Amino acid sequence: MRPRGLFAVVTVALMGYLVIDVQAPFAADKLDRTVLPIPEPKPKPITELDARKVKAPPRFEVKAPAGAPNVLIVLIDDMGFGMSSAFGGPIHMPTVERLANNGLRYNHFHTTALCSPTRTALLSGRNHHMNNMGGITEIATAFPGNTGQRPNNVAPLAEMLRLNGYSTAFFGKNHETAAWEVSPSGPTDRWPTRSGFDKFYGFIGGETNQWSPLLYDGLTQVELPHDPNYHFMTDMTNQAIKWMGYQKSLTPDKPFFIYFAPGATHAPHHVPKEWIAKYKGRFDGGWDRFREETLARQIKLGVVPPGTTLAPKPDAIKDWGQLTADEKKLFTRQMEIFAGFGEYTDAEIGRLIQAVEATGQMNNTLIFYIVGDNGTSAEGGMNGLFNEMTYFNGVQETVESILQHYDELGGPMSYGHMAAGWAVAGDTPFTWTKQVASNFGGTRNGLVIHWPKGIKAKGEVRTQFHHVIDVAPTVLQAAGLPEPKVVNGTVQASIEGVSMAYTFDGAKAKSRHRVQYFEIGGNRAIYADGWFAATVHSVPWEPKPRATLLEDKWELYDTRNDFSLSNDLAARIPKKLKELQGLFLKEAVKYHVLPIDDRRVERLNPAIAGRPDLMGSRTSLTVYEGMTGMSENVFINTKNRSHTITAEVEISEGGANGVILAQAGRFGGWSLYLKDGKPVYTYNFLGLERFNIAAAQPLTPGKATIRYEFASDGPGMGKGGTGTILVNGQKAAEGRIEHTQCCGYSADEGADVGVDEGTPVTEDYKERDNQFTGKIHSITIEVKETKTADTNEMKQALHETARRKTLSD
Repeated sequence: MRPRGLFAVVTVALMGYLVIDVQAPFAADKLDRTVLPIPEPKPKPITELDARKVKAPPRFEVKAPAGAPNVLIVLIDDMGFGMSSAFGGPIHMPTVERLANNGLRYNHFHTTALCSPTRTALLSGRNHHMNNMGGITEIATAFPGNTGQRPNNVAPLAEMLRLNGYSTAFFGKNHETAAWEVSPSGPTDRWPTRSGFDKFYGFIGGETNQWSPLLYDGLTQVELPHDPNYHFMTDMTNQAIKWMGYQKSLTPDKPFFIYFAPGATHAPHHVPKEWIAKYKGRFDGGWDRFREETLARQIKLGVVPPGTTLAPKPDAIKDWGQLTADEKKLFTRQMEIFAGFGEYTDAEIGRLIQAVEATGQMNNTLIFYIVGDNGTSAEGGMNGLFNEMTYFNGVQETVESILQHYDELGGPMSYGHMAAGWAVAGDTPFTWTKQVASNFGGTRNGLVIHWPKGIKAKGEVRTQFHHVIDVAPTVLQAAGLPEPKVVNGTVQASIEGVSMAYTFDGAKAKSRHRVQYFEIGGNRAIYADGWFAATVHSVPWEPKPRATLLEDKWELYDTRNDFSLSNDLAARIPKKLKELQGLFLKEAVKYHVLPIDDRRVERLNPAIAGRPDLMGSRTSLTVYEGMTGMSENVFINTKNRSHTITAEVEISEGGANGVILAQAGRFGGWSLYLKDGKPVYTYNFLGLERFNIAAAQPLTPGKATIRYEFASDGPGMGKGGTGTILVNGQKAAEGRIEHTQCCGYSADEGADVGVDEGTPVTEDYKERDNQFTGKIHSITIEVKETKTADTNEMKQALHETARRKTLSD
């Protein structure tokens, strides 16, 4: 069957039959592009009565400068400098290799060491604290630099380009929207489609289940297809290709800006089995050999200088030869999964690149392929995880317990993460990992830039120091656009990044990015003209900082002669260290870094952190049928307290089944539902244990009040309790829930009325086919008011919870 209509045009375009050549040189125009949106000229008064006697004035339309390139920014998640084959790593990534061989590799490019901060800096050209994103949105505080809300005087790159005549689209992971703003109540100012993007298709939070994601198309939640082979990576690529096809078919002369940010390779590590199989046995030599072989390839490839030595790995990471057979079996599988995930992701990006080529505009498409938004993640701890949510709830998984799920790892029945030893290896040749902003292992990521029209060199390496804030000004310069001074009526903070365009034909040009601070959670550093002073304040697998902020031990490196940061010069050149420490404080004041907040668990509590909470001090919430996808940050918090759920329902003559109210899913959550007409409550403890409380008798037709009561064993965090189901005031069932999740259910699955979307809390009902077949009039959740725990109480409770809930066979 031949495609018809508009679909036919798009299909033809992607098959390569529609070839558009945009080669015109930049042409100066008379528009003042420093004020956006560009004001429409005031029309002159017309005195002629008859329109046929007057020539119409030209229509005002803002177009991009002639010859402005299409722009594609690809951002991989949680992949360190030593992972991709394009930078000497073991993961075969032919797409980024091909772009690098026909473009430029940058081996001194840096991120912030954490996802939300990197993403806001990338898309604005300003430092992450200037975006109020000193950490991820879920740990925002009341202090400037950390509020989690991008200010109006920091306009995103997408908005600058859109107001200058670009079509703009965003596919993949956002994690830039304040956590309490992710609801229909808004405000939606910082959602992608109100941050300069005409099109958004992806997820809002920090991670998602790749097999069953919670997605939005613009502001509308997406209903996933009933496809057993569904995976978000392929879906988002299909969506990007489709959008670009429409855009180039309908407006071939209009440049596009596509921001393509997969959730890969962030946890959960989800990948089809055939990609995992490609790496069977490839990592049996372990992470020590991985580091040695990667460094050798990096030197041979030219992305690491000859003579570079491996920086020592952290003391907590065991030598591979000291591991047990079970540890080796599990850990090699984890790395096979991660590697398969990485290659699969690169292959999907390859499909997108092929679609760009099919339009005939590859020559004038400026591509940034950023291999990681920070170093590889060590948040899996020493053993890795079957379910990443255990990490956020203080529960330790053992090798033995994870091995029980060996065949499920990487698939839809797991929510896994790999051991920290692989994270260190993936950041070769450096010591540290994601979160550690004070070491290049946390902040150095491979960058490839490809633009045939604008870059003559092919396959060369650029060694100038650069940072993620340098991407936005590079795009503006390539497009022939000035930095805007006013956007949407707000005077703008100056772009702090430096364009990298001077490096395109300047292999030996001196770096123009001379000073850069780094700070995440107390890990802080300063780079200045080749010198690097830093302090490792805390690391992902340690429960608390190593010292107070005033007592931190600082290190000093000359990066011009010490690529891997192996030779600490602090004791030999104390005067230089003191000079750089002073420079850090100067930059920290300038960019709203101070005061530094190194709290961990406490910042998850809005009341302690000082950020807005949609529920605030409310103790009651009433919800109605059709309300779905309510994230944990905007739903009433039932954790660590007694509570009740009262559902007013109506049962038809034929009976009813299905979900009444559920929160989260397969890897932690709870659900109140009817099975065979009987009320049931299931508490799913981290996908590791389920507690069921079920009534013996089905509900009779007509109106009914179903009430679930939980009496906590508390006060305290993660306590168990007694659950009771009542029907029309009469006790119908009672049972014990031995322990509960103290700190979080899910990073992406929300609370749903009348259905359990995403993964199911219980296997008692089917995935994506569990709608309540009766009528729900209302559901009221009431929580017992409790005293907010102070900082020390929260710390002590979490540590006690971790010890009490250590899992074994």
